[in-house]
Amino acid sequence: MRSYLSRLAAIGLALILGTANAPPPAAPVVLAAASLQESLTEAADRWAAKGHPKPVISFAASSILARQVAVGAPADLFIAADVDWMDDLARRGLIAAGTRASLAGNSLVLIRPATTSADPAPTPAGLARALSAAPLAMADPDSVPAGRYGRAALTKLGIWAQVAPKVVRAENVRAALALVARGVANYGIVYATDARSEPGVRVAYRFPAASHPRITYPIARLKSSTNAEGEAFRRFLLGREGQGVLRRHGFTPG
Repeated sequence: MRSYLSRLAAIGLALILGTANAPPPAAPVVLAAASLQESLTEAADRWAAKGHPKPVISFAASSILARQVAVGAPADLFIAADVDWMDDLARRGLIAAGTRASLAGNSLVLIRPATTSADPAPTPAGLARALSAAPLAMADPDSVPAGRYGRAALTKLGIWAQVAPKVVRAENVRAALALVARGVANYGIVYATDARSEPGVRVAYRFPAASHPRITYPIARLKSSTNAEGEAFRRFLLGREGQGVLRRHGFTPG
């Protein structure tokens, strides 16, 4: 009997020591659209406060991040600012089955420096006059979601051909925002949440939702991910607390 109890004690001690010596879970790596910077940073802080390793988040244009994933960049989650780049990774077989979901939505606005008061007339003709006479900062309309949405809106309004020569192409939407905040560009097209995050700009015009494709942020776990923390953080972002963080930063339901 004593030998049996001794063996049980030894097994229990081994389990305790094994647990104590186990390495802590690795922090999940998240590749996210630049416009999510403040909201995801807060969400990561909240997740870490619950005892989880704090997610490591890389913010950039969705196009750049998707290309990084395509060439094997190590990451657990990908969050794009449009469905096209997520579709591209899905076609390549790089998305874990059953993990893609719509995280949030947004709207599109025209901004100007806070130090000016030159709001254009809110008509196609008024916008054409203003935007064809001064630099207009936009994320690259050939590849970056914010730029694509902006070009679609201006095309729908019938003024893209007039405005295009004045477009200053930026690497991502936050770069376009910075150009306007510093007064380098008289106007810029960004997401409503970007304008809200920068005190150096003001909203000069809100593009109708019908003027461009619906703005949505898809999230998915990458097929190469083996970190359980990545999936756990994805579920947190889609849950009530994560969604609450996004709403406070001005995002709409996905």
